[in-house]
Amino acid sequence: MKVTSFIKQSYKGNMRKIYLFKFFSSLHLIGGIIIPFFRDWGGINFTQILFLQSWFSFWIFILEVPTGAVADFLGRKQSLALGAVINAVAAVIYGSYPGFYVFLLGEFLWAVSAALLSGADQAFTYDTLKKLGKTRTSKQVFSKIESIGKLGLLVGSPIGSLIAVKLGLNLPTILMSIPFAIAFVIALTFKEPKARRSAESKRYISIIKDGFRYFKNNDVLRILAVDTIIVSSMAYFMIWFYQPMLEKTEVGVVYFGIVHSLLVLSQIVIMNSFGRLEKFLGSKKRLILLSALTLGAAFIAGAFTDSVIVILLVIIVGGGFGLSRSVLFSSYMNKYIESSKRATVLSTVSMFRRFLLVILNPLVGKMADWSFEYTLFSIGLFIIIFTVFSRVEEKYLVD
Repeated sequence: MKVTSFIKQSYKGNMRKIYLFKFFSSLHLIGGIIIPFFRDWGGINFTQILFLQSWFSFWIFILEVPTGAVADFLGRKQSLALGAVINAVAAVIYGSYPGFYVFLLGEFLWAVSAALLSGADQAFTYDTLKKLGKTRTSKQVFSKIESIGKLGLLVGSPIGSLIAVKLGLNLPTILMSIPFAIAFVIALTFKEPKARRSAESKRYISIIKDGFRYFKNNDVLRILAVDTIIVSSMAYFMIWFYQPMLEKTEVGVVYFGIVHSLLVLSQIVIMNSFGRLEKFLGSKKRLILLSALTLGAAFIAGAFTDSVIVILLVIIVGGGFGLSRSVLFSSYMNKYIESSKRATVLSTVSMFRRFLLVILNPLVGKMADWSFEYTLFSIGLFIIIFTVFSRVEEKYLVD
């Protein structure tokens, strides 16, 4: 009994550490000045900015399953530690010189880091909960982890804006290497939850193939994945369009960091209210519909108004619901995945989202150059139509 208690206590330590890891790996200082950084310091236009995001998404698409397999084969702890240290290197490179090709290199390294972290963090957390016998709390735990990540953004954004005003637009990017390095040190102290592995899963190529096969043969998982991939991809554009929307209302750049923090705060509040919202609405599916339809309506409203109040509601409420929605699906999808395949399957789902963004980024960028308002309207309308015809059913949404 004492040995079992000691082991459980060590896994409880994992939970405290994963919260710290998430905070420091999410302490981004550039969120509130991302457009000025690229446009004013980097000297590139909006089309090039979105091309960089396609480049980033392309490499994550290429790397997602291999790095998920690395996490399953070598361990989630090693994957998380390596992702954190590469993140630190990427931050230094990205802020070192205002050149498009330097940005390409920085985005590539950030893609490697993101791919190593993607899936591995959720799998590490879920398997820790499994060791503790607390998988039923996964929705609350995933929400808390994401909230702590958002807290990192909330804290980092105004600090980064202040540093940028005082010391230069590139310095916040370079300084992000410090919290990323701290995250690396924290990852080294994790206790790896040992997952059972079949004989064939020990082979690297078999792990990769199994991830695709698992996703293909699970109808419920596929339906849930398609929904979250599509809507979260649309929500992603709120991050890149909220600053142009603010510029349309003549809000000064100095306030962008504050608005970014409000957007992050909105996500924290919403993610920590999922349980209460489900009870209030009387259905898990109603919450999923509400979050998607709110996002779609927000994009449409943003296309037709120059009102500061309305635009703030579009960003804070619409963006808050849209950008926090994937957390719900992470909890639901985990119920349909075996422990030994979890990192690989989650990475496969994320990989398809990245592939979609590789295609969408240049198309949406061109559309925005042609008509920013029409682009917002089109995104909103698409979200609403897709949501109406979604195949997600209440019975798939298991706690």
